[in-house]
Amino acid sequence: METTHTSREAHRRIRPAAPSLRAQVRAFIRDRGDNGATDQEIQDALGMSPQTECPRRKELQQGEEIMDSGRKRKTRAGRSAIVWMIRPSEPVQRTLF
Repeated sequence: METTHTSREAHRRIRPAAPSLRAQVRAFIRDRGDNGATDQEIQDALGMSPQTECPRRKELQQGEEIMDSGRKRKTRAGRSAIVWMIRPSEPVQRTLF
């Protein structure tokens, strides 16, 4: 896929705010606990456009901070949407003596 001038400009402009926006998305998903959140729920709660939220959620997914829960929820349009959850921490290995 070819990157357009407008895409490069958008990326350049969002770069300074991206860490803060990513943290907001992560915190919202974390605060939802086992209920998780769909992209639309995140966008609605945080007042983010899909063009802002989806790349931040994808960064969290690629960084293995969040994961697909394996569940779906319906959007307002009635479509199935992935429910995202915080990836559980690795269990601590304990040695019994």
